[in-house]
Amino acid sequence: MELAQPNTGNTPKSYSLNMFQDFVPMCVFSESNQGKLSCEGKVEHKFDMEPHSDNLVNYGKLCRERTQKYMVKSRQVQVLDNDHGMSMRPMPGMVGLIPSGSKAFQEKKKQTPTKPSDVKRTRRDRTEMENIIFKLFERQPNWALKALVQETDQPEQFLKEILNDLCVYNKRGPNQGTHELKPEYKKSTGDIDAA
Repeated sequence: MELAQPNTGNTPKSYSLNMFQDFVPMCVFSESNQGKLSCEGKVEHKFDMEPHSDNLVNYGKLCRERTQKYMVKSRQVQVLDNDHGMSMRPMPGMVGLIPSGSKAFQEKKKQTPTKPSDVKRTRRDRTEMENIIFKLFERQPNWALKALVQETDQPEQFLKEILNDLCVYNKRGPNQGTHELKPEYKKSTGDIDAA
């Protein structure tokens, strides 16, 4: 197959076509102005088109030009002198460049419930936290992660690490979504109570 246009730059002018009949069956569909779908036909042959061996040099040049074109960075970093971040600060009454009085902002505000502000929590010593967790599990056998975060006032990720070592997470059943002590730790707390 050859291209009809004379000026194609480095784009190859002649191609080899490989025809296949063993591929996933496909059909061509169209949609009318009324939204009605209809089957126009069935695809019976698949053609793979690749540049002819005579044009491989030109095709290689085209690929290199394309790669070099997209490697040029169009964005530039500009250093602002003595700005002190004033151009980056939001104006009063503006959230995400939407005026606070607009309908879109008010609708968005209604949809998202207000969350309590996450205060930066400081980690306690791991052994101290393990002892606190054992005491909490003596009070009740199953705990949700949020309840443990509130009780211990520890970072959620830190608690997860400890809970992964000490507890089993209930994915199903009546205690779904809660943690309970692993059996080996339950026995040790039971032995302490018996002694």
